[in-house]
Amino acid sequence: MSNDTQNIIRHWREAVPNDRLAHLIRDASRAFHRALQVRLARHGVPFGHWTFLRILWESDGLTQKELSERAGVMEPTTFTAMKAMEALGYIERRQLPTNKKNMYVYLSDEGRALKKLLVPLAEETNNVSIEGIAPEHIKLTRTVLLAMIENLARDELQQEKTASVRRRAMATDRDPLESAEKVKITEKKKPGGR
Repeated sequence: MSNDTQNIIRHWREAVPNDRLAHLIRDASRAFHRALQVRLARHGVPFGHWTFLRILWESDGLTQKELSERAGVMEPTTFTAMKAMEALGYIERRQLPTNKKNMYVYLSDEGRALKKLLVPLAEETNNVSIEGIAPEHIKLTRTVLLAMIENLARDELQQEKTASVRRRAMATDRDPLESAEKVKITEKKKPGGR
């Protein structure tokens, strides 16, 4: 066990056991990434390529821009990764004869074959993470995390609406807080609204 892992465990068990859930989830995510990274490294696959491979295994032939959006990274990061993956023989980048503007990314046979090798490593990582945890607790954790994601997605939409109303109000010299309150009141009155 690395010092980082020991420090994280000590932090959660001793220092601040009731710290925010967002921090706990972030630390769990980091632990998942480290565990998978170690396994991928044994096969010479950088962790940064894993995300792109997973996306391409599901949707081959995307543009680099689409890959960036699905991976949640900036386009220069995707461009650099695609160059490296192309050099390793995992992908091919092509322009379509009808569209010279976009660069499309396709898995090579070698990139496609990596799925059989790498997916079991991710499954192993998941299995290690739930060792000794009762199935009902795993099910509850999944339910809670999905509910949290849905709550945060709803909040994101509300925040975007409020920001949009504020921008419009500022453009017309109205009070942005008053306009934002009107949006909230209107939404509460809608049938089925939350």
